Amino acid sequence: MDNIVNEEMLLTQEGYDKIVAEHDELVSVKRAEVAERIKEAISYGDISENAEYDSAKNEQAELEERIHKLEEMMRRAKIVQEDDVQGDVVNVGLKVKVKDLDLGDVEEFAIVGATESDPFNGKISNESSVGKSLIGNKVGDKVAVEVPDGIINYEILDIYK
Repeated sequence: MDNIVNEEMLLTQEGYDKIVAEHDELVSVKRAEVAERIKEAISYGDISENAEYDSAKNEQAELEERIHKLEEMMRRAKIVQEDDVQGDVVNVGLKVKVKDLDLGDVEEFAIVGATESDPFNGKISNESSVGKSLIGNKVGDKVAVEVPDGIINYEILDIYK
């Protein structure tokens, strides 16, 4: 775990902004809401057998854990600046259009940092097998990607921002 703590985390500006917004919401709004629930539960009397108190304390622990995780992500973040990313090779912060050479399907992916990954919406992580395989390649390159179901053969059709 120690080596992960010092490892930088690649994020697009959009991904970083989402982390900051969630952190701000949790710190400024959710903390106060949970503290109020705890205060209210204490007012019911004996906390030793108070389900509302136990629930609020558990929620507080989960909230603080999430806040800590977000703060760690913000500390480790390395924001990929769109202006610094060249569009001639696949990289984080770029989109890539590929053709599945076996099925003939054309797909588009946005290459993002691991925390922003949302494969069902076309955002794939730079650490995923597809992301790793595509990064560094150019338009026209053919790439074989090893996935759990076998190998997917892609041809890179376009790279853009």
